[in-house]
Amino acid sequence: MSIRLGVVMDPIQSIYYQKDSTLAMLWEAQARGYEIYYFEQSHLFLRDGVPYGDARLLKVSRDPKQWFAFHGEKRLPLAELDIILMRKDPPFNEEYIYTTYLLEHAERLGSLVVNRPQSLRDANEKLFATYFPECCPPTLVTQSIEALHAFWREHRHIVCKPLNSMGGTSVFNVGQDDVNAGVIFETLTRQGSIYIMAQQFIPEIKHGDKRILLINGQPFPHALLRVPQGKEWRGNLAVGAKGIVQPLSARDQWICEQVGPMLRDRGLYFVGIDVIGDYLTEINVTSPTGIRELDAHLGTNISAKLWEEMESLKK
Repeated sequence: MSIRLGVVMDPIQSIYYQKDSTLAMLWEAQARGYEIYYFEQSHLFLRDGVPYGDARLLKVSRDPKQWFAFHGEKRLPLAELDIILMRKDPPFNEEYIYTTYLLEHAERLGSLVVNRPQSLRDANEKLFATYFPECCPPTLVTQSIEALHAFWREHRHIVCKPLNSMGGTSVFNVGQDDVNAGVIFETLTRQGSIYIMAQQFIPEIKHGDKRILLINGQPFPHALLRVPQGKEWRGNLAVGAKGIVQPLSARDQWICEQVGPMLRDRGLYFVGIDVIGDYLTEINVTSPTGIRELDAHLGTNISAKLWEEMESLKK
């Protein structure tokens, strides 16, 4: 099947070769004979309701010293692309939102955008989990410093985090006797002026934070368990957690059964959910990772499953 694939991403020269999931997707796309058109956000524009992009034709390789090469440039209407892969990392800022509007025009004109632009806007990676309260720990979203103090007194040990961060950035562990609780609440809410999330602390974090990948609502059967190391309590690879691959538990499967249908309905084709112990904590829709670690351990090809599913949607 001849596919013209566009990819919108951060500068490809700046990615981490050993771990980058987008690169794994592009390797497989190239192996399947796709033509790959590379864009950064600034390469997209809209003229009279038609979205365009200044593309560079891309070849990728498995050379850790030179994993990409461009071989030509072309300005084209985005609707000429069969599939557009939106893999721009957060921050989820105004420019990201405007990019989704342009990609929505491409979707309107016939391109399959992965993930669906409207759903990228709607599914905040922290708040989206609250659609499944039966899966989550006790959770509060508020601007109120007073409400945060009350939630802390009720649960004694909580975690507080911004709604727009990734990789464990600015996530605070607030224990029962933490003398800094007040200043944490004030700092994260900017003196009670922005929303943050607080959740009951899950002690099982010491055993790791599971990343589970779902393709069109169906979970990959193994999770990447990210185990905190040393004195660090956060289960994020970005802060040094150790990755361990393990099969999904019965509880993991149940959580995926609750979440999967909504992901499928919303066109969230490639998603990574985070599970600590028995609880869903986040649903990552912008540029979830974990492919490389899982494939390396299991000898699998998760990207092939993704493209097979996307090809079936294009038929």
